Amino acid sequence: MFVLVEMTDTVRIPPWQFERKLNESIAEELNKKLANKVVYNVGLCICLYDITKLEDSYIFPGDGASHTKVHFRYVVFHPFLDEILVGHIKSCSQDGVHVSIGFFDDIVIPPESLQQPAKFDEAEQVWVWEYETEEGAHDLYMDIGEEIRFRVVDETFVDTSPTGPSSAEASTSNATEEVQKKEAPYTLVGSISEPGLGLLSWWTNS
Repeated sequence: MFVLVEMTDTVRIPPWQFERKLNESIAEELNKKLANKVVYNVGLCICLYDITKLEDSYIFPGDGASHTKVHFRYVVFHPFLDEILVGHIKSCSQDGVHVSIGFFDDIVIPPESLQQPAKFDEAEQVWVWEYETEEGAHDLYMDIGEEIRFRVVDETFVDTSPTGPSSAEASTSNATEEVQKKEAPYTLVGSISEPGLGLLSWWTNS
């Protein structure tokens, strides 16, 4: 679930921090820049693990700050495919079950990856597993807040960095829609379509 990623960056330290130890100032600046941020094709950055190398610091004309090239390792949330995770149901919609693991909310389990047969209850706004038994079908509701075990089957990274202005042919309304449209930079796709996966209460209750 968590991995160590080697990174390199040039860190700017303002003059009023020169009285502090360089390592402490650099660690603080790196966490300010990266913590709780998604790096494209890397994952969600959590915190600095260690600094492996500090190169020479430079002060450039017109800028009293020091600039230091830093090699470091960062703790990143990036589950591998087929990893089993446990979270809580955040909400349900026609698109599937939306899951949160506390510090990360962009997890969705699409309808085709639920325990089958499944249906969406419009009145309750929850998904229901129609569990077949010898006595007939029993509706098992996927209520909000319930703990759920799922398998990671896919991931999607979206480059949300700023883009240039739209082409002259594009209409102003389309450009406005593109600006207003927000996409999650990192999304996990889960599945519960196998025995043992789904709500923990399904498998722990006798």
